[in-house]
Amino acid sequence: MNFHELWIQIKQNIISKNHQNQPLIMWFNQTEYLGLEADANEAGFVFKLSVPSALHQYWISQNLLETISSEISSVYEHPFHIELVVVKPDQSKNDEVLVETVEAVNQVNSAPRVSHNTAREMLNPEYTFSTFVVGRNNEFAHAVSYSIAKRPGAENYNPLFICGPTGMGKTHLLNAVGNHIREQYPQMSICYCSAERFLNDFISSIRRHEMARFRQKYREKCDILLMDDIQVLGRGDAVQEEFFHTLNEFFEKGQQVIVASDRMPKDIKNLEDRIRTRLEWGLIADIQMPDLETRIAILRYKAERRGISLSPDIASYIARISKTSIRKLEGNLNKIKMFAELQGVPISLELARKILATHDDTKNLTIEDVQKIVADHYKVRVVDLKARSRTQPLVTARQISMYLVKKHLDKSLVEIGRSFGGKDHSTVINALRRVEDQLAANPDIKNDFNEIENRIHNLTGV
Repeated sequence: MNFHELWIQIKQNIISKNHQNQPLIMWFNQTEYLGLEADANEAGFVFKLSVPSALHQYWISQNLLETISSEISSVYEHPFHIELVVVKPDQSKNDEVLVETVEAVNQVNSAPRVSHNTAREMLNPEYTFSTFVVGRNNEFAHAVSYSIAKRPGAENYNPLFICGPTGMGKTHLLNAVGNHIREQYPQMSICYCSAERFLNDFISSIRRHEMARFRQKYREKCDILLMDDIQVLGRGDAVQEEFFHTLNEFFEKGQQVIVASDRMPKDIKNLEDRIRTRLEWGLIADIQMPDLETRIAILRYKAERRGISLSPDIASYIARISKTSIRKLEGNLNKIKMFAELQGVPISLELARKILATHDDTKNLTIEDVQKIVADHYKVRVVDLKARSRTQPLVTARQISMYLVKKHLDKSLVEIGRSFGGKDHSTVINALRRVEDQLAANPDIKNDFNEIENRIHNLTGV
């Protein structure tokens, strides 16, 4: 197998599938095949890929590693993992690294066919409980995850469903659980993967007539299942059948399952009801958008770990304009660090404002935005929110819309009433009071409200 040509094809596939994603193409385009080496510690091999800078290395490891692994595994059936090596653009390639030795090829042909996405290879060692910044937005999810990590399968939290917007720390918690269990219970086998990987492995196993091996990998040889981005499973019926039986086998054995998603089970499109029921069977822990104080704490922690000195005013500025995700917060910190190093100047508030002038996440929220989000959540029409119908859940949707408009936009009662079909101010007052009472007394309303607020935060960053 010519691995250099293989990489060219894989690279073309990834770029063609993401041709509209210019940031991805910009970061990924300079990634090149560097060589294949036998893994000294495992029965498997290391695909070495070169990147031009540490910033490229970090971005690709955070955003593209799963995609690259999936593409390689679709054409390469032996165990492997990926290593990103920083090679400066003017640094000549080492011919010895580029040549696959006869010994390596012989080892490839004789290597046992084992899983290439074991916990050792996939868990990020940087994602631990000690590096997770706890705030009001995530303290419950953190506490439950830590409790499970101490006694996997012993608590009545099976499965644990971690839900929250993209970039809020779900993946960090999954890895933290895996790393803690691996350290405390080394005899346990941990399977950490994304639902995308599970889906790709399933398709590949069908194609190769290796379903027995697939089930052995995800069921028989696995004590703990940690699966990220579970919403992907809504794409296919056959893979849902396999996942359903995998869940059942784990539950019957009393083995721990933790999954993460950017939406609640009931909001995952095309997900089978029996899987939805299983996922709602255990405990749901949601992670919401962090407030300003938590974002500042996270930023200062990450800056300290990178040896970056940030004054309080700079940290506050970056946190205020980085409202949509922790990844965005960290990305902005990296941009400032990179530009300061390139220009040879210290990080200042003026420099931060100049570099991040076009990176402000904030979008002005409108009454129409709130109405559309609430209507979509409750599967009603925006025009119905403005009508006089008193049917449920239309009344609840209308009242929550009014409450959110008042909370996020601080409009007058008259303006709110006018925006909902000319309702008078007494109707609006009644709606606000009604929602406050329901939020305190009705968990279902509270969950709906939190989900809608998360969508508003995703849209605006406020």
